Amino acid sequence: MAKGEGSESGSAAGLLSPSILQAGERPAQVKEPKKKQQLSICNKLCYAVGGAPYQVTGCALGFFLQIYLLDVALVDPFSASIILFVGRAWDAFTDPLVGFCISKSSWTRLGRLMPWIIFSTPLAVVAYFLIWFVPDFSWGQALWYLIFYCLFETLVTCFHVPYSALTMFISTEQSERDSATAYRMTVEVLGTVLGTAIQGQIVGQANSPCVQEPSDSTMASESGNHTHSISSLRQTQNAYLLAAGVISSIYVICAVILTLGVREQREPYESQQAESVPFFRGLRLVMSHGPYIKLIAAFLFTSLAFMLVEGNFALFCTYTLGFRNEFQNLLLAIMLSATFTIPIWQWFLTRFGKKTAVYIGISSAVPFLMLVALMESNLIVTYMVAIAAGISVAAAFLLPWSMLPDVIDDFHLKQPHSHGTEPIFFSFYVFFTKFASGVSLGISTLSLDFAGYRSRGCSQPTRVKFTLKMLVTMTPIVLILLGLLLFKLYPIDEVKRRQNKKALQALRDEASSSGCSDTDSTELASIL
Repeated sequence: MAKGEGSESGSAAGLLSPSILQAGERPAQVKEPKKKQQLSICNKLCYAVGGAPYQVTGCALGFFLQIYLLDVALVDPFSASIILFVGRAWDAFTDPLVGFCISKSSWTRLGRLMPWIIFSTPLAVVAYFLIWFVPDFSWGQALWYLIFYCLFETLVTCFHVPYSALTMFISTEQSERDSATAYRMTVEVLGTVLGTAIQGQIVGQANSPCVQEPSDSTMASESGNHTHSISSLRQTQNAYLLAAGVISSIYVICAVILTLGVREQREPYESQQAESVPFFRGLRLVMSHGPYIKLIAAFLFTSLAFMLVEGNFALFCTYTLGFRNEFQNLLLAIMLSATFTIPIWQWFLTRFGKKTAVYIGISSAVPFLMLVALMESNLIVTYMVAIAAGISVAAAFLLPWSMLPDVIDDFHLKQPHSHGTEPIFFSFYVFFTKFASGVSLGISTLSLDFAGYRSRGCSQPTRVKFTLKMLVTMTPIVLILLGLLLFKLYPIDEVKRRQNKKALQALRDEASSSGCSDTDSTELASIL
């Protein structure tokens, strides 16, 4: 109860005669500020499940789209590099565009973010399925994949940007948001496990045979081998379609669980504002917020490192290490290790702080990448490295999304009247990482073309193997070290984070008390 409210209400009631106050018109008791709302485990799980569709589809596309275009759809490396670059660049562009549209959206009975998630889901599922369909015509095949890849990335952005911003609207408590983020990251890493397992195991069972280099001794049987190769290729294409159908079903189920199990709510002090800050003014404020710029600059390089490994890992295992039939199992080992490690990193960051977790978690990938670069092809050692690498993958998944709400809280304290900027924060963070990822994947695929990559070859030239090794080991190591150096400039440590938490709680308590006073005044005015 705010100081002085009890005496004011009592004196006001004393001015009214008892005959005026009927039984149903007695002045309402002064309302206590609302208690802190705790999220149940069910709420956190329903929220976390909503992160799976983006990760399941993103993992399948990230790990398998490049090798699918080159060795299954038989797209030439140059066209494949254009598809990957333009698709990722378009995906990056749609993030701020969707963020702008969301900032202009009004609150509905379902909230401001939920309608985007609901209506984008069925269209995204159709577009995703068509990415893995090989059309009969060949003259416009590259255009087919470019159109549906860009269309799917647009629709999944309409799902993921509001879902990411939903972190700020499931609870007003920072500890509850951090806990929900840990649930989310665990399910998202589990989603990558599902994407890897479903796509890898189904496709791996129908892996098409490689094509040997023609020689005089094989010319006589070339016609029979060609017929067998076409049949096996068709089986592989059908396997990709089956995997796409299973992943599409998971997408729909997770979207339904999220919609039914999560309730979007507004900040108490935000509901008192007439309207959200205009988009371009909000963008200018967000981009001038120092902690945000430093955070995205640091994680830009570390994210690029892991995306380079993701995009080229299948080709690296197939041609550089020689594990053609094992790469899907190696991916599964990495993602299972990451899944079991997420709760450990959540405990670690609450115990020792998020900046410490960043330094230890992400830098732990460096020795394993160096070992992969220096060792000879050894399956047992490769599995051991894959399991150990999953530890740093878990940190790379959890920490950016756990730290971004801290930056938004810091922004709200410095700009207390600038509301509705949460989608801008999340969409532009994803924009920078996706755009840079598109550039890196396009350049890496183009580099393979220059090195002389042969589609469906049983082996590759030495230059291709060396290029893949550089793309998966040395380049990510340099990017990780640059990101950690930039992260030294990030100003929100544990002390600053606790100060912001107390200041925000005071702001919310003040807003709740003000809301209670306004309600009492309105009820008393109606009685009079």
